Amino acid sequence: MVASAPRVFVSHLAGVPVFDPNGDQVGRVRDLVAMLRVGRRPPRLLGLVVEVLSRRRIFLPMTRITGIESGQVITTGVLNVRRFEQRPTERLILGELLDRRVRLVDSGEEATVLDVSIQRLPARRDWEIDKVFVRRGRGGALRRRGETLTVEWSAVTGFSLDEAAQGAESLVATFERMRPADLANALHHLSPKRRAEVAAALDDDRLADVLEELPEDDQVEILGKLQEERAADVLEAMDPDDAADLLSELPEDDKERLLALMRPDDAADVRRLLSYEERTAGGLMTTEPIVLRPDATVADALARVRQQDLSPALAAQVYVCRPPDETPTGKYLGTVHFQRLLRDPPFTLVSSLVDSDLPPLSPDTPLPAVTSYLATYNMVAAPVVDESGSLLGAVTVDDVLDHLLPEDWRETEFEESAHG
Repeated sequence: MVASAPRVFVSHLAGVPVFDPNGDQVGRVRDLVAMLRVGRRPPRLLGLVVEVLSRRRIFLPMTRITGIESGQVITTGVLNVRRFEQRPTERLILGELLDRRVRLVDSGEEATVLDVSIQRLPARRDWEIDKVFVRRGRGGALRRRGETLTVEWSAVTGFSLDEAAQGAESLVATFERMRPADLANALHHLSPKRRAEVAAALDDDRLADVLEELPEDDQVEILGKLQEERAADVLEAMDPDDAADLLSELPEDDKERLLALMRPDDAADVRRLLSYEERTAGGLMTTEPIVLRPDATVADALARVRQQDLSPALAAQVYVCRPPDETPTGKYLGTVHFQRLLRDPPFTLVSSLVDSDLPPLSPDTPLPAVTSYLATYNMVAAPVVDESGSLLGAVTVDDVLDHLLPEDWRETEFEESAHG
C-alpha cells in the first residue's frame, strides 16, 4: 500500500480489476474475506474473492497481493484456480457485514454499517479491518436520518451475532453499476438469507432484469420470498416470455394466484404464452415486438427502435400490421429490417419497405425448425403468426439459445467445477 493511501474503504473495491505483474487482467474483485477475532481485536483480512475471466470465483490470499491503488489490485501473478468455498469461521465483508445493525460501545446506541475500511499493517503483509463507517439510529444507507461517523472497530459491537432482518441498501449500492448478468452471478453466490434481503432492496425493474439471468431454482426461491403483491409487480416488469417460464415452474395454485394479482393485460400475455408447448415458437416468443401500422414512417420506426429497454434482437426489425397494433394484431403485412430503415428517407412509409417474401413461423413450430429458420435466413428474430394472419409475437435468437443449451447452463456457468 502506498503511503498516500493507507486506508481503503471496501465499497470502492467492489468490481475493480485484478492484474498480474505484467499488466494483464486476471479477474475482478467480488468480495473480501475476513476472520473475526476474540475480544475487540480488529478482524484479520484473509483475502479477496476474485471472479476470473472464466467466471469462476477463486480465493486470492492477501499475501499474494502487492498493491491496492488507483482502482486496481496487483497480484504476484500466482493464482490458485480452485473454486472459493467459504469456511464457517470466515465472513464476507460486502455480503455479510455491510448493512448490519451494531451498537456503539460508548453510548449503547444502535447504528447501521455503511462501509468498513481495511489497512495494511506496517512492515508486514497482513491486513485488517480498522474503521467502520456507520449511521446512527435504525435508518438504512438510503435514508437521511441520523449522523454518519467513522469509528474504530473496537468502538462497535454486534458483528458476531446472527441478524434476522439485515438490510441491504449499502450492499445494493456497491452493485449499482453491475450488468444484470453480473449482479445475478453475485446474487447467486450469497447465502439464501442475504439473497432474499438484496432482492427485497432492489427496485422492481432491476430485480426483473436480474431474475431473467438467474438459474430457475434461484428464481423460484427469490420469488417465493417476496410478498405476493410485490412478486406480481416484478413479474409484470419481466419480459412476458421470461415471466411465463418462471411461472411454469411454480405449483398451479401459486401460479394462478400470482396471475390474478397481475395487471389484466400483462396476465393475458403471459397466459397466452403458457398455453403453448415450451419448446415451440409460441412458447419461445415474446409478445412485445415493435409493431407499426402501414401508415407509419421510417422516422416513426427509428424512434421505436431507439427505445433503451429493447434488446438488440428485438430492435433489429419492426413488424408492419393492420390495426390493432398490439399482439395479437390485425393482419400481418411483413417485416422491415433495421438496415433498410437506415437507407431510406425519414418520411418514407414503412408499408413500402416490407419484406413480404419472408415466411412467418406458426406458433406450433418446433424448436429445431425455429433454429433452422434463423440460420437459413440469417435472422436474429422471427415473426410468429397464427392461422388468421395475426402477429402473435417474435422469437429472438437469445431465447432460442436459452433452450438449446443444457437446462442447467446458467448454474453451470456460475458454479464451474475446479477442473472446468
